[in-house]
Amino acid sequence: MNDREVAEYLLANPDFFAEHAEMLATIKLANPHGKSAVSLQERQMEMLRDKNKLLERRLAELLRYGHENDSIASKFNRWTTRVMAERDPYALPRTIANGLREVFDVPQAALRVWDVADPYNQADFARQVGEEVRIFANSLTSPYCGANTGFEAAQWLVPAVTSVPAEGAAAQEGAHATESIALLALREPEGQEDAPTFGLLVMGSPDPRRFHEGMATDFLTQIGSLASAALSRLLPR
Repeated sequence: MNDREVAEYLLANPDFFAEHAEMLATIKLANPHGKSAVSLQERQMEMLRDKNKLLERRLAELLRYGHENDSIASKFNRWTTRVMAERDPYALPRTIANGLREVFDVPQAALRVWDVADPYNQADFARQVGEEVRIFANSLTSPYCGANTGFEAAQWLVPAVTSVPAEGAAAQEGAHATESIALLALREPEGQEDAPTFGLLVMGSPDPRRFHEGMATDFLTQIGSLASAALSRLLPR
């Protein structure tokens, strides 16, 4: 019999070792962790221990993800409460951006809204944006996350700047450079991905890994939806 036939026989006769239990102690296998031989039972125990270690690592990873999601959900709730409590339409865009910086520890955040109602035409958040920005925003069906490749919207980002000596200005400028960016289209009504956009929310970071391609965007999508719903009051009715 060759190896395959032996394996097929044992699989077809699972009671073989139960009927010949004495063989388990006599079969010797190479020890993967050394030169000595181990019994079949010992080898099985070693395999089970390795499998348990793998399962423990996976469980620890799932728990870590769960704690991270709980933390993000708590922050999202705090940010949502802050946005909903803002009664001044003029202050709402600033509340949204400041909340992202303060609650989510996002280094840079800003937004622009276009085609607003007449009372808001002169507001900072309604300043003119390029046609390319509008076209790009309309093309977004989900948040964009990745490297800042020179997006016009990145120029809206104004991180908090503290007073520094002149010789430290260059170092500070480098520290505030936007390396990674997240772009969220603002749309009305909610739930229609092909609805025209009326604004763009942008978040940035000097850390190139903060917003990266392939990252989960579930919470970013929720942030975009809630910001869209809140900011829709600035539009003509």
